Amino acid sequence: MTAPFTPRPLAVFFDLDGTLADTAADLAAPVNAMRQERGLPALPLDVLRPFASHGARGLLGQGLGVRPEDGGYETLRLDFLARYEAAMVVHTRLFDGMHEVLAGLDTHGIRWGVVSNKVERYVRPIMAALGVLDRSVSAIGGDTTPHPKPHPAPLLHAAQLAGVQPQDCIYVGDDLRDIEAGRAAGMRTIAAGYGFCGDGLAPIHWGADALIHAPVELQGLLQLRN
Repeated sequence: MTAPFTPRPLAVFFDLDGTLADTAADLAAPVNAMRQERGLPALPLDVLRPFASHGARGLLGQGLGVRPEDGGYETLRLDFLARYEAAMVVHTRLFDGMHEVLAGLDTHGIRWGVVSNKVERYVRPIMAALGVLDRSVSAIGGDTTPHPKPHPAPLLHAAQLAGVQPQDCIYVGDDLRDIEAGRAAGMRTIAAGYGFCGDGLAPIHWGADALIHAPVELQGLLQLRN
């Protein structure tokens, strides 16, 4: 087991999809509806789940076999996003144990927030529906700064909002680009192996400072139990 992070961080930031919240079912629903309209059977959630962190691009690629360079992709992307925006928090919930983690951060006076590649106009209402928006110091989307992850800009902006230095922050994410962004920003990083994690390199090979398999493990790593 990885030893607790010392010193304890002053701020902790989370990716949204697949790290803070399980959004997979609501992200899969639009592409399955689009498949059914085309006479195709719905795909099991387990088939689509690994691609959920990559949003429309990943889900349309897996669900309809289209890529951004294909003709008609943009029309499909806008259709997907309109369907998703209309029903973003039907099944979405915080991962089991995350309520306790956030409560522990609050108790210890550790600032926390979200840094996602989802556009900010989606991030904020999802966080609000989950009851965490008003408690967080950041609700950053992929369009909040000029560059999305894996560029460090969104994470550096989050540290600035929290009033702390990047080296005093930890970033938790379920995708390789999350760990790359955290390292580029000078933050310590934790790979969320319980998340969506894509279909490429396994989380153990991402180069994170720690790998967890459930949110509850954060309580020990971040010294939230004492």
